[in-house]
Amino acid sequence: MTANLWTASNLAMEGEVVHEYEGFIGWVLSLMTTLGEPGVGVALFIETFFPPMPSEAVLPGAGFLAYDGHMNVWLAILWATIGCLVGAWGFYAIGALLGRDRTKWLVEKTPLLEVEDFYKAERFFARFGGLAVLLGRCVPLVRSFISVPAGIERMPILKFSVYTVIGSAVWNSIWIGLGYAFGPAIKPILVQWSGLISNIVLVVIALLFLWFVIARVRKLLKARSADNAPTL
Repeated sequence: MTANLWTASNLAMEGEVVHEYEGFIGWVLSLMTTLGEPGVGVALFIETFFPPMPSEAVLPGAGFLAYDGHMNVWLAILWATIGCLVGAWGFYAIGALLGRDRTKWLVEKTPLLEVEDFYKAERFFARFGGLAVLLGRCVPLVRSFISVPAGIERMPILKFSVYTVIGSAVWNSIWIGLGYAFGPAIKPILVQWSGLISNIVLVVIALLFLWFVIARVRKLLKARSADNAPTL
């Protein structure tokens, strides 16, 4: 009897999210509610390999759901940090297994990636050493690539994991905390305007992604033209 009441209560809570919030925002919040705290970790794992979906857009939503009673804020931070750590292990493994030259070649051959991103992470790691792994978790793009030079240099995996967990936990706590703290101000706006805000968010995301693609393609074409230009 108690189990049935608990299940019914959960279903009602999930249905409430879908009913209250419309459009893309309603879909995202409903998806996170359905997956629960582990869904936050999955989103952060995907963000490691797909930078156009930034954690800054995902984590406040988890914080808002925690404020709204659909998620535990501490479990959300924990799972977000686990997702970051697993994603970081993936890039660490790439660097460790392939080495510098083959990793650089892979970056050069991957569409929409610039070798300068690789160099930037490499310089950052060379300057700060192991501390770069901790600091890099708070820098867009670098937070994904910083694991690669750590793997190439065979930084001790335990030390790498500790730095990654600390940096990720701080970053995740800040953004989830903001969503939680501003929940009282956000909720009435989302209840009334979630449909309109969803359309604006989708347009902004599409424009940013289009700008990202065009900018990357132009840089790659320019670099290729410079490489093929005849030398006098």
